[in-house]
Amino acid sequence: MQKKLSLKLLPSQLVSEETIKEQIAFATGIKKSAIHGFRIQKKSIDARGQTVYIPVTLTAYINEPVQEELSPRFQFKNVANASKKVIIIGAGPTGLFTALKLLEKGIQPIILERGKDVRSRRRDLAILNKDGIVNPESNYCFGEGGAGTYSDGKLYTRSTKRGNINRILDLFIFFGAPPHIGYDAHPHIGTNKLPQIITAMRECILNHGGKFIFDKKLTGFTLQNHLIKSVKTADGDEFNANAYVLATGHSARDIFKLLQNQNILIEAKPFALGVRIEHPQALIDNIQYHCTTRDPLLPPASYALVNQVHERGVFSFCMCPGGIIAPASTDPGELVVNGWSPSKRNNPFANSGMVVQFSKEDVNLWMRKNPQHTLETTENDPLLFMHFQQAVEKQCFRAGGGKFMAPAQRMIDFTKRKISDNLPANSYLPGLQASSLHEVLPGFINNSLVESFTQFGKKMKGYFTNEATVVATESRTSSPVRIPRDRETGAHVQIKNLYPAGEGAGYAGGIVSAAMDGERIAESICTVLGQS
Repeated sequence: MQKKLSLKLLPSQLVSEETIKEQIAFATGIKKSAIHGFRIQKKSIDARGQTVYIPVTLTAYINEPVQEELSPRFQFKNVANASKKVIIIGAGPTGLFTALKLLEKGIQPIILERGKDVRSRRRDLAILNKDGIVNPESNYCFGEGGAGTYSDGKLYTRSTKRGNINRILDLFIFFGAPPHIGYDAHPHIGTNKLPQIITAMRECILNHGGKFIFDKKLTGFTLQNHLIKSVKTADGDEFNANAYVLATGHSARDIFKLLQNQNILIEAKPFALGVRIEHPQALIDNIQYHCTTRDPLLPPASYALVNQVHERGVFSFCMCPGGIIAPASTDPGELVVNGWSPSKRNNPFANSGMVVQFSKEDVNLWMRKNPQHTLETTENDPLLFMHFQQAVEKQCFRAGGGKFMAPAQRMIDFTKRKISDNLPANSYLPGLQASSLHEVLPGFINNSLVESFTQFGKKMKGYFTNEATVVATESRTSSPVRIPRDRETGAHVQIKNLYPAGEGAGYAGGIVSAAMDGERIAESICTVLGQS
């Protein structure tokens, strides 16, 4: 007999298979000897009360053997001689999962990636962190795996209507991710493990006849009768296919400019902008777990916060327990910070984006009051938010003093508009520069953050503290541009064989939603090409 159960366990009751069997026996009244085993379907953490519990949903096998759990299996076809070909611009989650779905359908994917493979990217990241030199084609955003490879590997999404989340998780497991991501409520792989998984995906694509070409930066389209006839790359090469997927990510500003220059319709899309907040991880543990010292059986604690200030949403973003703040800039003279965690989340700091939503009216007013930024844009420019984003990043770089040092303040000092006399120990390798963020970030961002920090301190006693560091700027939360596409076909509204996809097109926000959007676009292409 199989029995599905929901149990609320203490961390100590999850330490071994035998202790879990004891809890199943206690909950069901069945002898422990009759419980042959179990399989966990879902696991989360409930820290709302003084005692921290682990809610678990599982299937218990009573008086029958545990059924063998089949590993995820996928049937990829050899497409070396396929008659249909699709060019995918970008090797981030969207591009990779588009390619894998095309392999299943018998269509050859040809991935053109502007940056380097994951192994080579590490050297460029080391130079960025140590020497303050950014490679515009190989950094935390550009290269194999895209921003997802070195931005923590969180696989949580609320986008359940966009596709099959379990299939995406199964694919990650198939390529080497730990099986527990299949049942964790907030699955996480870790920046240290993602490169091997991304490499395995690439090898699968190549072994089944797909193509994967690095150092191929898109520079132009050849258009005819609302169709792309070929794409051109910076080294003078030209490629053609039956369809073209644009999966270039939210930081490829040159692609947005290229689309505008070739009169391909794009639209301005608001995003959220703010800072990274870093606390000692022990402090967050104490607040969330109501303890002096975290139980070693519990993972480092996280949090999620949201507030509303004068109709502007303020919310935490990409929270990284046991994590590191990193320079995620893609161009010299511009400063962006992001956060990531290794799989064990065992660093002494916890960081999170804290960002503010804003409107076109906010940006236009800021432009009129700050003409010194020379945004080279107009109020109705589809690149308005991109230029605004870029202007803020340049201002942050100048305030940091160069070499990607980041301007920062202690949290209470920030709310009092006081430049901090000194800054706490922190994880940001290029280094922090004590600055007034009120002279760096737009006023509507600062004012919303000041009010929210005090409110968050009321929700999380101890959160509002000068032990926390406010680091500017977190500005790549999502794309500042949307590339409109037809709802039925998934193709661009003007160019019938161009398929904008993922975060860069404005249709995803994170690894899983980007992967699902890639699969959705692949399905649409297969339908159009008659291989559904």
